Amino acid sequence: MSKKEPLPTQMPRERAFLIGVEIRGEEGLLPLEESLDELALLAKTAGLNVVGEASQRLENRNPKTLIGAGKLEEVEALAEEMRAEVLIFDDELSPRHQRELENVFTDKVRVLDRTALILDIFAQHASTHEGALQVELAQYEYRLPRLTRAWTHLARQAGGGGGRTGNGGVGLRGPGEKQLEVDRRDIRRRIDQLKGELEKVRAHRGRHREKRKRARIPVVAVVGYTNAGKSTLLNRIAGADVLTADQLFATLDPTTRRVELSGGRVALFTDTVGFIQKLPTTLVAAFRATLEEISEAELLLHVIDATHPSALAQSEAVLETLADISAEHIPMLTVLNKVDRFADDADLAALMEDFPGGVQVSALTGAGMEALLDAVHRKLYESFTEVSVHLPFQEGALIALFHEQGQVDKVEHTRRGVRMEGRLPGRLLARFMPFETTNVIEVLEEEEEDA
Repeated sequence: MSKKEPLPTQMPRERAFLIGVEIRGEEGLLPLEESLDELALLAKTAGLNVVGEASQRLENRNPKTLIGAGKLEEVEALAEEMRAEVLIFDDELSPRHQRELENVFTDKVRVLDRTALILDIFAQHASTHEGALQVELAQYEYRLPRLTRAWTHLARQAGGGGGRTGNGGVGLRGPGEKQLEVDRRDIRRRIDQLKGELEKVRAHRGRHREKRKRARIPVVAVVGYTNAGKSTLLNRIAGADVLTADQLFATLDPTTRRVELSGGRVALFTDTVGFIQKLPTTLVAAFRATLEEISEAELLLHVIDATHPSALAQSEAVLETLADISAEHIPMLTVLNKVDRFADDADLAALMEDFPGGVQVSALTGAGMEALLDAVHRKLYESFTEVSVHLPFQEGALIALFHEQGQVDKVEHTRRGVRMEGRLPGRLLARFMPFETTNVIEVLEEEEEDA
């Protein structure tokens, strides 16, 4: 009897130990324990095997090692006992904290933070040239202040656009892996190059948006916390084929699909990267071109995982990020997803008290889709809102649009532009919001000051 060939085996996943820290007065949107649970999901998404965790509540940060000396000794002992290969902190470590912790653990255990972990996940999931550029920029901007000999744990060659090391390690993938051979000047030069390339992407997106505006097709941006079911929802209502997976940040690159509404109307639905609490500022900046798809939309569909115990806190994290990208003024429709999982109607009714007016759907089963599309139609085409705007003369296209699509009650020409009062359909509100004025006296006072 011939000997069987050995079956191929997967590379063992690295063993990760998680550390959460809560500073009095700086509590996050999620409680410490839930935030650590989320970090565990991030680690799993990155391909790590979580073997343990520790947490500490502090009055103030330890200036050297973030956590206290006693807790640090405890973590050392637990990491050794669990045979951990990487420590992951649930907050972004300062460059000094990073250096000091790496000095403590030397080559025994690698030290990463939440930002590095998210960057690693983004590097895995960036499937387009634009996505790769954005991730690379975020990586370099994160690395620059940390460019010291302490980065030997990330010294590696990127093979085929990044990837794991021979032992299945996770760090920051992408170019520039040999940190000791790259100096700050070279990195700054590369950052400038990446920003230049992304500006071209941004300009290209801007031209496409202008074409859509001229075609008078409203854009609906699907936003929400990561893993809330945004891509599944887009697949359901548009017959799209966006990647869906039960993991965080399954999709990064925006996907736009044409959707038929009631009455023969149509809209373009765009799905973009999911949000998360403590979203690294480097990512928000790097993904500026992509996030502008949200800030230029006529309506936001805020998809919420209705089954999540921290649905309200996740919603707040999304709203904070929308404010960061100056998109908080855009009309919004709240969508409570995954309602098929509720066995008790009373639980769902209690949730509706936190999200009044929310549309209940199940992207998985298709329940509530007709009601959702009807609600989108009403928001875009049927609901008119009273506005008072002061439009500069150079915004002639908006002045004409108000006359064509709105109901004009009053027009007043001033030295700096045209003041218009009337009613606009919901799909146009976002375009006029930057020019909104609620008090004509303020406008007149400004003009008197200019004079």
